[in-house]
Order: sequence, then structure tokens, then C-alpha cells
Amino acid sequence: MARILKPNIYKEGDTVSPRSNLALRLIIRRYVDRIYYCRNPENPSGKEFAFFEREITTSL
Repeated sequence: MARILKPNIYKEGDTVSPRSNLALRLIIRRYVDRIYYCRNPENPSGKEFAFFEREITTSL
């Protein structure tokens, strides 16, 4: 049986926050293999963060 994948909720360039730290704002850089790769807009050349969809939420 073929597995049906739902499309990703967030798009590249969207602002999100990790559910574990809602004060941290991140920008989605890319989405590959069901993982969102995000960067801090205040330090774009810094560390990149990787999250599954269930680990992030839309920033308020």
C-alpha cells in the first residue's frame, strides 16, 4: 500500500518558534525529508536548527 504524505504546513521564509522556547524566533530556510531547517534572523551566519513539524509552531 502506498503511503500518502501530507504537504508541509510551513513554507520557506516563514517565521516560527520551537515549542520548547516560544520566545525564540526562527526563519525557515528549507524543508527536506520532513525536517525544517531554520536560522535565527539576528545571526544568519550562526547555527542552523533542525526540527520536525510537531516541534515548531507559528510565531505570534
